[in-house]
Order: sequence, then structure tokens, then C-alpha cells
Amino acid sequence: MILGISGSPRNRATEHVLTRALEMLRESGFETELFTVRGKNIGFCRHCDYCLKNKTCAIKDDMYELYPLLKNARGLIFATPVYNGGVSAQTKAVMDRCRALVAADFDFFRGKVGMAIAVGGDRIGGQEAAIYQIITFYILNGIVPVGGGSFGANLGATFWSRDTLEDVQKDEEGFRSLRKTVRRFASLLRDFEEVSARRAAQR
Repeated sequence: MILGISGSPRNRATEHVLTRALEMLRESGFETELFTVRGKNIGFCRHCDYCLKNKTCAIKDDMYELYPLLKNARGLIFATPVYNGGVSAQTKAVMDRCRALVAADFDFFRGKVGMAIAVGGDRIGGQEAAIYQIITFYILNGIVPVGGGSFGANLGATFWSRDTLEDVQKDEEGFRSLRKTVRRFASLLRDFEEVSARRAAQR
């Protein structure tokens, strides 16, 4: 299952683009799931270390809807609006609250594949900085990050929304970056599946 996580508190450009990415993956034969922070109660990590001792998070909120989805996901797509040149507070809260999962199982995320989407109100408004934050989360947790590749390379899918849904739908360059990144993301997932199948057959 491929899990798309929308870090926007609104049902606008970011969620629309993520939904399109998941549609592309479904057309390629993947099962997908969408989780949005919109309308959810997700508190900030307090770094209280409760999870280190008890292997679960002390904050009982809507992250407990997301935890089992993360467990079952083979691939992750974090999509964030750009706020002040970086990821949204909601996106950062989700990433920080994953500490409890790794406290319970150090290899929880190991071998999963991840890609990133950033949607900014300006063309150069912090999209790459936001993607760096997501990729850093992936690397720190053993998730394999995927970008769009060489020759017109992109680190992930970046969009210029001009703060409207209508304008993000017109961003052809943004959708070009999305198609490239989704193709490489799907390809690596299939490669991982083949390796896993061969290993299973050898046991």
C-alpha cells in the first residue's frame, strides 16, 4: 500500500496534487491510501521520552489513526504546503510524532520508499527547502528517498499555486515534476518487491 499524507489544514491545492499522484499510482496497479491532517487533532511532540520507556506515544490523539497506516505502507508520499519557507506545522508534527514508532521498533521504517511534494504560493517560495525537510526525515528513519532524476532533475514534485486551487491545476511544470517523480517512485517500489520476492523464494 502507498500512503499519501497531506500536511495541509485545507482541502485545496496540496490535497488536490497529492490526490492526483495517488491516482497515477493506482493506474499503475498500486493500492493507495490518503491521510489528511485536515480536521484532525494532532498534537506536537513534547520530547517527554514517554515513548522510550513505554514504546507508545503519551499523546492520545488522531495520530493513532495514522500509526497503523504507516506500518502497512510500502511507500510514503508526504505533501506539504510551504509555510514561511518550509513544511507546514502540521507536517512537522506528524514527522516528529513518528518518534514513538521508532522507539518501539528501531527498524520500523527501514526499506520503505518515500517521495515528497511541496506546494508554494510563489514559484520560488521555499518548495525545495520544504522537500529537504521531508527527505531529511526519510534519511534519518531509513526510508529510501526518491526524486525525479537527472537531466532536468528535481528533488521531488514542486508546484506554484499562487494560493489558489485553480492556478495549481494550471501548473504544467509542476505536473511534469510530479509525473517524473511518481514514475521513479513506482519503479523503485517494483524493484524492491522483486528483491523481496527472490529472497522469500530462497528461504
